[in-house]
Amino acid sequence: MVDHYPYRVEGGAGNVTLAWRPGEGDALDEFVVDDGRLLMFPDRESLRAHAARNAWTVVWEGEAALDRDAVRRWVEHPESASVVPGSLLDAWHFVEDLARSVAGGPLRTSRGPVIDSAWEKIYGAEPWTEEETAAVRELLREGLDLWDRTASGSGGQDSGLVGRM
Repeated sequence: MVDHYPYRVEGGAGNVTLAWRPGEGDALDEFVVDDGRLLMFPDRESLRAHAARNAWTVVWEGEAALDRDAVRRWVEHPESASVVPGSLLDAWHFVEDLARSVAGGPLRTSRGPVIDSAWEKIYGAEPWTEEETAAVRELLREGLDLWDRTASGSGGQDSGLVGRM
């Protein structure tokens, strides 16, 4: 049985918790969907109740979180918004997992030599070139746009809740 992990998405009109699970074997990491819809929970207790009904094991230690407002500020104004490289890496992982999980992916900018070069450099904490910075900004912008469509395009309220709970 696959463990599930809470993933908090903060900012915008409200905060939600997603259920994330690592891929087994060659499978890739993903967020949990049901009938093609991303499952979103208004709080940890709602996720806990859903997990109990579905016999999931949820690992609560080390809950991941994404501050999408901070990421959006950097995407829109990288010269004036400071974001630590680890936060950008977390955001990068988030948008790739999101794109694999919901309709609308894969992201256009997720592959290519410039983005691959930026990916290698982020682990070594090397600075990006202007071209690499622009490519990462476009990747994250595309991922944030996918999030916005996912969170509001399936009949959710301002809180962005689109999943069944």
